Formats: sequence, C-alpha cells, structure tokens
Amino acid sequence: MKGEGKINMGNQTNSWLNPSILLASLGIAHFGNFIYLVASNIIVYQMTGSATAVAIFWIIGPITQIITKFWTGSYIDYRSKRKIVMITYILRGFFIFLIPFASHVVYIYIILVFLSIASSFFGPALMTYTTMVVPIKKRKRFNAIRSFTSSSAFIIGPSIGGTLIYLTNVDITLWVNSLFFVAAALLLFTIPDEEKIDKKSIPPLTLKQVKKDFTVVFNFIRSHSYVALIYLGFVIVMVATFAMDAQEVVFVQQVIGLSEVDYSLLISVTGIGSALGGLILSFLSSHFSLRMMIVVGIVMSSVGYVIYSISWSFLSVAIGFTVLGFFLVFLNAGIITFYQNNVSVDLMGRVTSVFQLVQSAAQALLLLLVGIIADIVSLRVVIVCLAVFMFMLSLIYSVIVLRQKYKPYYKEV
Repeated sequence: MKGEGKINMGNQTNSWLNPSILLASLGIAHFGNFIYLVASNIIVYQMTGSATAVAIFWIIGPITQIITKFWTGSYIDYRSKRKIVMITYILRGFFIFLIPFASHVVYIYIILVFLSIASSFFGPALMTYTTMVVPIKKRKRFNAIRSFTSSSAFIIGPSIGGTLIYLTNVDITLWVNSLFFVAAALLLFTIPDEEKIDKKSIPPLTLKQVKKDFTVVFNFIRSHSYVALIYLGFVIVMVATFAMDAQEVVFVQQVIGLSEVDYSLLISVTGIGSALGGLILSFLSSHFSLRMMIVVGIVMSSVGYVIYSISWSFLSVAIGFTVLGFFLVFLNAGIITFYQNNVSVDLMGRVTSVFQLVQSAAQALLLLLVGIIADIVSLRVVIVCLAVFMFMLSLIYSVIVLRQKYKPYYKEV
C-alpha cells in the first residue's frame, strides 16, 4: 500500500509444516502463561500477605498496555513479525527468570511493566505473523486447533505449576517456566523468514509517524466499515465477558454461596467445555461456515452467560460455564479467521493495536463502573444486566453477519 512501508512476502507454502511448528510454539507458550500466572500470584502473596498487592499485580498489565498500544503498531508493521514474536518470547522468559531475585514487591511490579510492554508487541505481531504463515484455506482449522491447545493449557497448566511448586518451590518453578518461552522462540527459528523488508523504507518511530499511522488506521476503518463494525462488535462482547469474569469469584462465592473448592471445580468445567469445543471444531471445521461459527458462537456463549447470571446452584453454574466455554471457541476461531482474511497484512499490526487499545481502555472503565454500581444495587443485578445486554447484542450482531449482501466477506478461498 502506498506510503505505508514496503513489505513483500514470498509465496506461502501449502504445507501444514510451518503452521504446525507455529501451533507447537504457541502451545508451549500457552502452558508457560498459565504456569506463570499460578507462580507469580503465589510469590506476590507470599511476599506481601496482601490481597491488595495481588490486585495491583493484575492492574499493572492493562494500564501499561493502554499506554504502549498507542505506538506498538507503528513499530510492528514495518519490521519482521517473526523476529518481534521471537524477541518478545525471549524477553518474557528473561523477565520471568528475574522475578525470584526481586527482594521487594515493587521490583516485581517493575518487572511486570516490562512483561506487559513485551505483550503489547507480541499480540499484534503474532496476529500478523499467523496470517502470513497460515494459508487462507487453513486458517479456520488452524485457529480451531489453537483454541484447543489454549483450552488444554488452561486446564493442565495450573496443575503443572502447582505440581512444580509442590515438588520444588516457587523460585525454581519460575525458572523452569522461563524455559517454556525460550523453547517457543527456538521453534519459530526453524520456520524460514519469507518476509522481505526494505530497511531503507522503514520510517523512524516518531510522534509524527504515530499520528500518520493512526490516520491510516482510521482511513482503513472508514473504507472497510463493515469489517470494522464486525470486529468492534466482537470487542464489545469481549469487554462484557471480561467484566463478568472479573467478578466471577465474588459472584460464585458471595451471591450464589458456593465454596472455594466449588469455584475451582467450576473453572475446570469451563476449561473442559472449551477444550471439547476446540477438539470438535478442529476435526469438523470444514463442515462449518465462518458465518455459522460466529453466529452460533456468539449467541450460544451469550446463553451460557445468561444461565450463569441467574444461577442458584453448583449444577446451574456448571451448565452455564460448560455452554459458554464450549461456544466461545467457535466465536473466537471464527472472528479471528474473518479478521485475518479481511485486514491487509501491510497494516494489520497498526489496526490490531488500535482495536486492542480500545478494548483495554473499555475493560478498565467497565471494571470500575461494575464495582461502583454493584455497591449501589447488587452484583446479581449487574451480572444479569451484562448477560442480557450481551444476549441482545448477539442477536443484532447475528442479523448483520447473516445478511446476504455481506456474504463475500466470509469467503475462505
């Protein structure tokens, strides 16, 4: 595209070899992520004995990403996506390795800032790199398998982390955990870098360039309003689910009256539902159109959240969690494939960064509002309202997706 950096790609292979290597790399990193979450929360709590300190640990990431997402896209689109993903993997491993050496929780927070900056580069770069490596005909199944590996890591990762901590200690667990990200980077090293970049055409990362790139993104949104509308609708749904998920432990224990053990079992139920959905979709993705995956995914996951919001027992919550876990896989795989097929690789990093910036800011704002409103009325009312809003939005969203005149946007060839 004119004036946006000259990036040329070699011919994509039709083989599953490179996509399979990428899936293996992502799978290892997924397991690393969940082991890290378990170990890092424990080390912060052991160091401080404060639930507030743990909460701050969770807040730092989104705040850092809101700041960095303004300019990460401007950097990513003009440089090798493979190298950025590999470097961010190695940096994440390095900073996780440093955590046990922190003598005060403040140092852990500083390390987390750097981890969050690396993640700000990783997300948009990975989205673009995946689009480059995976041929269009294979993207739907690739994203389904990726969802399955992520769900499996969600179930098994914390168990691995807990077992390592039991057999050794938190420090050794984090050091072992850092190797997961190094291994993920080394796997990517085996994939040929077919991205051809004219280094002379790379613009310097200045405020002027960032403003120019924002203009490019907004021009893309105006000229591709349907694509932007569909993805923005998905972002809104994800923001609503984030707000409900953030209050999950309080809602399950204080509103419904279940125990911590019950809650732990319910989290496993969600993971099993997601893994089952991912497994089925991995084998049967060719039998589902993109539109069907998105519509069934968004409507049925909304139904799952509605069931959860009006639940009164362990069984009813388990049913809701199973339904939403199963069908969110369909929605995620469908919408990511739609996005990859309709956004130019030349500016995908910038577009993705802007959408993720909007999502991060909206999540932080809604999370604050949910806490304030829940104190005024009740958490039950807030969760029910969010779930019903999500369900109503899913119906409107589905009508827009299924309109015949927009069918060309969902082609898979």
